[in-house]
Amino acid sequence: MISMIPDLLVRALELGNLILSSVNAVIGFSLFIYVLTNNLRSSVARAFCALIAFVAAVYSADVLMAGAVTREAAEFWLRAQWLGIAMVPAAYLHFSDALLSSMYRSPRRNWGVALAYALGVVALLFTFGSDLIVGRLTEQGNILHLTPGPFFWAFAMYYAVTSVSGWVNISRARSLCLTTTSRRRMSYLMLAFVAPSLGVFPYLLIPTAAQVLTPRVVSVLTLLGNLGIALMTVVIGYIVAYQGVLLPDRVVKHRLVHFMLRGPLVAAIAISLMLAVPRVSSVFGLDRDTVLIFAVAGSIVVMQVLINLGKPALDRLLYRADREEVNRIQRLEEHLLTTTDLEQILENTLLSLCELLRATSGFVVTMQNGELATRVSCGTPPATTAFVTQGTLGVLLQQLSASRMDDFVGNEDFVQADGHWLVPLKSRADGSMLGILGLRATNGQARFSDEELESAYGLVSRAELALEDMRLQQRIFGLLGGIDQELSQIQRWRSAPVYAGERGALQQLDIDPAAAPGFVQAVKEALAQFWGGPKLSRSPLIRMRVVTERLPAHDGVPARAMRSVLQEAIERLRPDGHRSLTASEWTLYNILEMRFVQGLRIRDIAARLAMSESDYYRKQRVAIEEVADTLAQMERTLAQREATDSGENA
Repeated sequence: MISMIPDLLVRALELGNLILSSVNAVIGFSLFIYVLTNNLRSSVARAFCALIAFVAAVYSADVLMAGAVTREAAEFWLRAQWLGIAMVPAAYLHFSDALLSSMYRSPRRNWGVALAYALGVVALLFTFGSDLIVGRLTEQGNILHLTPGPFFWAFAMYYAVTSVSGWVNISRARSLCLTTTSRRRMSYLMLAFVAPSLGVFPYLLIPTAAQVLTPRVVSVLTLLGNLGIALMTVVIGYIVAYQGVLLPDRVVKHRLVHFMLRGPLVAAIAISLMLAVPRVSSVFGLDRDTVLIFAVAGSIVVMQVLINLGKPALDRLLYRADREEVNRIQRLEEHLLTTTDLEQILENTLLSLCELLRATSGFVVTMQNGELATRVSCGTPPATTAFVTQGTLGVLLQQLSASRMDDFVGNEDFVQADGHWLVPLKSRADGSMLGILGLRATNGQARFSDEELESAYGLVSRAELALEDMRLQQRIFGLLGGIDQELSQIQRWRSAPVYAGERGALQQLDIDPAAAPGFVQAVKEALAQFWGGPKLSRSPLIRMRVVTERLPAHDGVPARAMRSVLQEAIERLRPDGHRSLTASEWTLYNILEMRFVQGLRIRDIAARLAMSESDYYRKQRVAIEEVADTLAQMERTLAQREATDSGENA
């Protein structure tokens, strides 16, 4: 019994190494796919894809070699393993060069990377076409490996020099980091990056190692090395996932962690079960394949359930610092309703109202771009279509002006027009018109009982609440859309680490305000105080060339020069022809001229342009963005003209 313990230990080590090699191949392939699909724009991420692909190739060949049934097949897969071994040092140097090049570029390093790849290809050709680097297959105990060739020491020297050069590049990149976060991540990278280069080197080709190390010691060391590489590869992938991504760190972390749990972890458990189930003819009286199918399928389902159950606790662990804000964002995402959801609520409300008041058809219309637009309808479609196409918005608003002076709905509030009873739907916040509810009139004047009117009031209030929520959400989406450009710019700056020697980029921002984050917001603030104020006189837009050029014409007063530039930008958006308050091509100009030049109130502008306030806010955002684009174009045109003039003078 005691004599069986060493054999069991050897078998356990062999099984553990096979499982870990499979896990490393799965992790490498998974990170390759993840980075390739989420972060391909970054040169650092592309270099990491090359490195992790070669590492995965080493372990994939290792797993395939374990299943070889002949010595010839085993030798083939051991040589195929050199596709990764020969190229890992070059990919290692490529990754470190890409990381350092994000701080400063060096043509000499680029040539070094190209030379490393060329030497790796030469080593690969020698491995497959000759015995100069590796020789024939040999067996030590129960471990198969290749023998060293006459040029193996030259390859080992290339491997060592290239790997050390890559580590030096990462060390130099760390020394250039200015922020605590980037320096910490680079420190993790320095430690973790030792694992791939040390883990894939074929140590058994060293004669001394092959003679001194026993098969059991080799198995233990291989097991520890495979475990270390699995952990370090995940750490490297975690750090690379942040490179050049225009997303907050919490989103990147959340995506990567859940991907690793649902992808590589589940796959690793499934592979472990496949390898761990004994290779016997029957298990519990069942065929091995049957047991294996149930075990693998059950583990996949159970893991998904466990991950879903553990998601709240995992999110709390990932978002320790911003837990309350993240919970608020998640609740907002859960409670927001889409336009289709709100329209379904509105349609159900309309159906209930038609059944209550015995109307054969009904509709709810809203005002968009100065015209009536059907939101929902029921019953006879031609009646609704005729009302929308033939009705005049101004006349309808005048007819409904005396309806629903108080909050309740009475018989006198049903205004008869075109064979319909019309009821205005108003906002409870400011009393503005949200839309018009129309019911097919069954007789002349509405005569409903008090019970019917009370129920109708509840349904009308529900319709008003749905429309008000719809307008509120449109305003929220409009605000989010307004800051989308600024958020993208902020994330672009945030995703790029801050390094020493980047004064050139900062000087560019000082010179060109149009390239700075928040340019659209600065334009909005300047327009808001068009006729004077601290936001106009202290605006960063004053540093623009088009403003400084006009200072002499405005007695050197920056605010007056800024106002002149804004006025020109607005006038450039003025369409040709006679001005119209209802034509769609005049909408943006009318909003800019009325709101910022004339200084009219938003409610008055919306009424004159026959649009809802939610439409107004959305179109005002678009108008401000157009002004910002016009200012940027004016700035670029002036810069090009100055460059041309200076070239001619030179």
